[in-house]
Amino acid sequence: MACSPFLFGVLLCTAGTLSMKTLDHVTLKENGSITIPCLYENQYKPNLKYWCKGYFWSSCQVKAHANATGKWTITDYPAYNIFTVKLNNPTASDSGSYWCAVEIGTRANPDYRKYLYVTVKSAPDVSVVSSSVCGHEGGNISVQCLYSSGYQNKVKQWCRYKDQRCYTVGRTDTSQNSSVQIRDDDGRRSFTVLMTGLRRTDSGWYFCSVGKLQVPVQLLVQRDNENKTESDDAGLFPSICRNQTAGKNMEDSNFSPDGSSDQMHWTFLLLITAVPLLLLLMLVLVIWRLVQKHKGALIRKRGPDVYSVAKSPMTVAYDTVVFKKAEDGEQNQVSISHPPERYEVTYSTLTLQ
Repeated sequence: MACSPFLFGVLLCTAGTLSMKTLDHVTLKENGSITIPCLYENQYKPNLKYWCKGYFWSSCQVKAHANATGKWTITDYPAYNIFTVKLNNPTASDSGSYWCAVEIGTRANPDYRKYLYVTVKSAPDVSVVSSSVCGHEGGNISVQCLYSSGYQNKVKQWCRYKDQRCYTVGRTDTSQNSSVQIRDDDGRRSFTVLMTGLRRTDSGWYFCSVGKLQVPVQLLVQRDNENKTESDDAGLFPSICRNQTAGKNMEDSNFSPDGSSDQMHWTFLLLITAVPLLLLLMLVLVIWRLVQKHKGALIRKRGPDVYSVAKSPMTVAYDTVVFKKAEDGEQNQVSISHPPERYEVTYSTLTLQ
C-alpha cells in the first residue's frame, strides 16, 4: 500500500489514480447518512477494495475493507465495477481526507486509489433532498439540490460519474434522448434538475455540484412492469425504489383472475358517484318544501279578494256591504239566500267566525 519516499515527494504517489473515479469534496450532515461510490476499471474486479483516512497516502489509516461492516461499510459490486462506502451517523470528527483504494500488493505496481475530502457539518453548504431517485423508462425525474447563501453565486452543475459529463444552470442539453434542464431558484437557495424521456442507460450515479462541493445521487430507471429482487442489482437497487416496487406489486396482487377486484373497483366508483347525487337530490327536495311552505304562508296571510257563496257550515260576516244596482240584462255577480232585487253586491272586507 505504501509508496517510496522519493515517489511521494515528487508525485505525491499519484500513480494509478487515473483508474479510480469518485468525488473531490463531499459534504454531508451530522447524524445523517451518505453513500460514496468509487468506480474502478474492469481488470480490478477480483482485487480487495478498502477505505483509507489521511491526507498523505503513505501514512493513511485503513478504516474499512470491502464486505466488512462497521462505522464505514464498504460493499463491492464487481458486476458494475464499483464499490460504495457508506457512513451512518457521522460527526464533525469524521471530516477529513480519505482515499478510495484497490489493493494491488506489489512495490512495482502500487495500489490504485483516488483522493477525496469529506466535510461533516450540522448545516452543510450543499445537500440534496433525496440521494436515491427512482424513475420509469420514458418518464421524468427531478432532483432538488440545496446550497447555503454563501454559494448563491457559485457555478451550479449536475454531473454524471461515468463520463464526468456536466450540465450547468441555464443550459439545456440532450444525452441519449434524455433532456436535462437545470433551474436555479435563487429565493429558496436551491436548484432543480429535471430529466425527461428517461432511458435504462440513464441509470447510474450522478452528483450535484456547487462551486467545489459535491453530493452524490443515485438514479435507477426501470421498466413499468419490471419486478426487482434484492439479487437483481446486488444491492445497487435503491431502497426507495425497492419500496416503490414492493408497493406496486402488493397493489397488483390484490387483483384476482375471477374479476372480483374489478367488481370492487366499479362498486367503489358507483358509490362515490351516487353519494353526491343523493345529497343533491335531498337538497333540492328541502328547497322545494321550503318554497311551498313560503307560498302557503303568503296565501294564508293575504287571503282571497272575493268569496263566492260558502259551502262549509261557517258564518260569514261582512264589515261593509255596498249594493249597486245592476244594468239591464246583467246577472247579479253574487247570489245569496235573499239578495236585494237586481242589485250588485260588493264586499270590501270579510271576517270568518
